[in-house]
Amino acid sequence: MQWYFVAALLTVLTSSQGILTTLSQSNGGYKYDYATVPFLAEAFKLAVSSLLLWQEIRACPSTRMTTDWRSVRLYPIPSIIYLIHNNVQFATLTYVDTSTYQIMGNLKIVTTGILFRLFLKKKLSNLQWMAIVLLAVGTTTSQVKGCGEASCQSLFSAPIQGYMLGILSACMSALAGVYTEFLMKKNNDSLYWQNVQLYTFGVIFNMARLLLDDFQGGFEKGPWWQRLFDGYTITTWMVVLNLGSTGLLVSWLMKYADNIVKVYSTSMAMLLTMVLSIYLFTFKPTLQLFLGIIICMMSLHMYFAPPSMLVDYPPNAKAAPENLKEITVERKSDS
Repeated sequence: MQWYFVAALLTVLTSSQGILTTLSQSNGGYKYDYATVPFLAEAFKLAVSSLLLWQEIRACPSTRMTTDWRSVRLYPIPSIIYLIHNNVQFATLTYVDTSTYQIMGNLKIVTTGILFRLFLKKKLSNLQWMAIVLLAVGTTTSQVKGCGEASCQSLFSAPIQGYMLGILSACMSALAGVYTEFLMKKNNDSLYWQNVQLYTFGVIFNMARLLLDDFQGGFEKGPWWQRLFDGYTITTWMVVLNLGSTGLLVSWLMKYADNIVKVYSTSMAMLLTMVLSIYLFTFKPTLQLFLGIIICMMSLHMYFAPPSMLVDYPPNAKAAPENLKEITVERKSDS
């Protein structure tokens, strides 16, 4: 039952992620360098994991920690993927609203299903593939713009750049999730030791990205460590804590549960995000959005439902063939 609580908490954090990021904007942009947010989030996760690892070693000196380079060298890969994903996420939210971003994020179920089949050799049932197709239909439906108004100039409700970035973000999220699950379950090492390796490389790569931005800008604004907190507000710090806490919960699910549980909990945040957006922003839900959400929720139910829930025969219908067979045998013996 413990993973149910973690999944529910992850749902809440995921639903507030896009909202907090949008609230941290000013006039449709960021006053702070949003590349510093993933760096601080990785540093936060590294600090928490190091503290928990230290406590675990004190309680159990025989804590399993693999230090072989053949194992350690695998950890930079998800760090690079998460680096790309986190920065694409900020760019996407400059083009689309929070509910649109959350719904487009459900595309990671499609990419996760494909990657599970290719890399983890996880076979999906026909019902699950039907759910994936239905999810794609629901996502598209939610984004179709109503053209009853005279000002309607485009079929879709956001610029094409927003959709392209949203698709890229979904692909990066699925790839990072599948690879991280493979990494976490590869051996029986301590979760905190695995996190320390993962987030150490995360800090290094995010720092390299900040240095690259300085070189490209000719150090006009000074080195990144001098302007690290420029433009930061309480909301921005909440974004950092949100990203950091979400990452820690995801790593726990990857170790002890399943990547599908993670995808399911983050996808369930879609409806919660839409409801909160109505009250926090000038967001007016459309009929297409409601239809898209209903279709997406149906697809999620189909994806995780056992096949017997789709077609359930009554007990009498199941027993009929057996009775018929018995009668046939009896007639044969009489003859």
